[in-house]
Amino acid sequence: MSKRALTKYLQGLPKEELESQILDLYNRFKPVKEYYNFVFNPKEDQLIEEAKFKIANEYFPVKRKKPRLRRSVAQQYIKKFLLLEMDPSLVADLMLFNLETAQRYNDKKRINQEAFYKSMFNSFQQAVVFIQVNGLDTVYRKRLTSILAMAWDQEWMNAEGLDRVFHGSFAQ
Repeated sequence: MSKRALTKYLQGLPKEELESQILDLYNRFKPVKEYYNFVFNPKEDQLIEEAKFKIANEYFPVKRKKPRLRRSVAQQYIKKFLLLEMDPSLVADLMLFNLETAQRYNDKKRINQEAFYKSMFNSFQQAVVFIQVNGLDTVYRKRLTSILAMAWDQEWMNAEGLDRVFHGSFAQ
């Protein structure tokens, strides 16, 4: 159904039926419920803190012994917050927290999986672009530089690529 057809259909519905359909969507689909909960009660800081806890728990588990190291957990939160159009500075902070947490873990126990470095490269690139597009360069440049320096210190196989992404986006 096209947007135009949907608009025409919705305009023809009585108010009570439209309300009923929205409540049905709210009850059936978790993303709709999350959207309305966010719109009417954003609590952005609380959502970010919950996400940071879950991301940190992937690398430094609280209740289990072995870390899961699932990088997808952070990506799911970032995608969700982007869809909700959360404050860009909070999303950028979460993006950088994800990278910093992975680096803290890698500092304690070296990760030798190529997929890890590829994922971190993609996360770094996404963060750099997001920060630049949202005009947050001055706020987060120091953290990005620190992440880049740590990648060199830890001898990441893609440190040179990270360097190119950073210097290509923040050319002086």
